[in-house]
Amino acid sequence: MTVGMTHSGKTTFATELEKVLQQDAVVIDQDNHAAFINAHYMKLRPSEGPNTLKFSITNTIVAYAVEHSHMHIILSNSNLHEPSRRNVLRYFQEKGFKRILVYFDLPFHLLEERVEKTQRKNKIFRNASSFSEVLDRQRDSKQDQPGLEEADYLFVIKDPRDFPVILGQIRDLCMDNERGEQ
Repeated sequence: MTVGMTHSGKTTFATELEKVLQQDAVVIDQDNHAAFINAHYMKLRPSEGPNTLKFSITNTIVAYAVEHSHMHIILSNSNLHEPSRRNVLRYFQEKGFKRILVYFDLPFHLLEERVEKTQRKNKIFRNASSFSEVLDRQRDSKQDQPGLEEADYLFVIKDPRDFPVILGQIRDLCMDNERGEQ
């Protein structure tokens, strides 16, 4: 599971991890679900509070992947709300998954630079007009940093140059798991 503010590299990291794990992994990205809802089901989208429709779609896809595949599941979304994150991680634990959290704790000035230069479309927005607004909201809200007690492994990325090393460490953990090692 990736955790971090907008433009911290969660989707890029998840996509790279999927490549490293090859055919044995699938990325489940909530941004895709938000874009799908905004394109096809705007009338059903909650206007206030949590986006329960998006969460329902994500939960359905996760449950399907758990029950009907033997893949490593890479859940890519912000996951900044601790209780929600813990619920998902508890579900994975109950299903016998090794829980790995990757927390993107990049300097705020870097995130601001990325948001300023972004080419990403805003098709995922519900209550924001720009990624700058999303970033400001995330900065101003109470962020629930993940702790080691939440998962079996916690990796913290403070610099994008850490990606290759952490990708390799996670690959090794997944390969050990496939060989039945703990």
